Amino acid sequence: MTNTDMARLADPLGQASILIVDDEPGMRNFLVKTLRPLCQLADEAENTEAAAALLNTRQYDVMILDNIMPGQKGLDWLEEQRREGGFTDTILITAYADLQTAIDALRAGASDFVLKPFRSNQILNALRRCIETARLKRENMLLRRELESTGVGRRRRRELVGASPAISQVRALLDRVAQVSTPVLITGASGTGKEVAARHLHARSSRAGAPFVPVQCGAIPADVIEYELFGHAPGAFPGAPAGREGLLASAQGGTVFLDEIGELTPSAQNALLRVLEDGRIRPIGTERTVQLDVRFVMSSSRALAEAVAAGHFREDLLFRINVIDVAMPPLRERGTDIVELAGLFLDEISAQLQLPPLELSANVKSALLRHDWPGNIRELRNFIERSLIFGSFSLDTLAPPRPAADIMPLEEVERREILHALEAAGGNRSEAARRLGVSRKTIDRKCAAWGL
Repeated sequence: MTNTDMARLADPLGQASILIVDDEPGMRNFLVKTLRPLCQLADEAENTEAAAALLNTRQYDVMILDNIMPGQKGLDWLEEQRREGGFTDTILITAYADLQTAIDALRAGASDFVLKPFRSNQILNALRRCIETARLKRENMLLRRELESTGVGRRRRRELVGASPAISQVRALLDRVAQVSTPVLITGASGTGKEVAARHLHARSSRAGAPFVPVQCGAIPADVIEYELFGHAPGAFPGAPAGREGLLASAQGGTVFLDEIGELTPSAQNALLRVLEDGRIRPIGTERTVQLDVRFVMSSSRALAEAVAAGHFREDLLFRINVIDVAMPPLRERGTDIVELAGLFLDEISAQLQLPPLELSANVKSALLRHDWPGNIRELRNFIERSLIFGSFSLDTLAPPRPAADIMPLEEVERREILHALEAAGGNRSEAARRLGVSRKTIDRKCAAWGL
């Protein structure tokens, strides 16, 4: 990457798409020549009709709008666009300025106001302010949502922790598909870290600098979930005097994580299928489509094929999202990752709650490793938090050690497990070896020793 390319990426204008609406060819030519070397896209329209046609084909970050044009004035058209659910930030340019025009511009929803004639640096500065303000508003909205769903002080993890074969395999798969935009479905029991896996994927993709927007499908009431996802025009439903950008649009350029996608209503499933097929959304109560540039990552803790069979989930939607399936292993299959995660939670929670840390002794580690953790990582975190609050590890809440009478020689345990694996695999030694995580030669050698 050249220094010029790096500078362009660092500039707020570098990834921006701009629409110029002005009836004067000279002004349009000046703005296009100024902006195209600096922006990702700079389109032009000679009147509001041409601008409306372009807005129906894609979403622009900022629109530079002239006020006085033949036919419809820019301000009147902007007011119409806002009523119909248009969310493009707008900079009004005009040669006829007075206080009333400035007031009308703000009421119509303009983000800034620039007087003609202006120099190139004036319009560039206005554009940068507009883009930066929009970014900060979006980040503020997303951070408020995260705080409401997470709680003050709790940190969202952005990478998978552990070195077990099970989690290493998941990490390798996520890294392999990080740079493509294909939808990903993450499956696994509740508490296995599906959202962490989604954040891991986002952090390693080329979209890492753009928003990551988690949506808990089961936590949003069924009657408003489409308004939340797709946005809406003013007055689209009772109690909605102002229009609102949807969660999907707020993730522009980044990643949308639909947690527990099986909880979506049938109508939301139908709308999501259309979005996945053509990459467009239509805010509720509007006639305008918005072109999306987002990656979809979904999760489910229940078998979606069973939901399809029961008539609760669309089969064509399952086919569309199940291109890359990432299965999160239960915590009991992650070996010493349990101890590593416990240590991590001890450090984080003791600092968060300002409690003295506890030591993970050999006895405690042994108890953690033999417990099955039916609640997975969430159960482990809760156990650590409870232990810190009471000042000691409540090992009596974990699985007790097996009675001495039940302990078998290691050779006998090995024989039973190998024979059990062979029976489960229908006698297929290669499959039994794969399930046990050993080589086929090991199985052959053991079977020969047992006369099989």
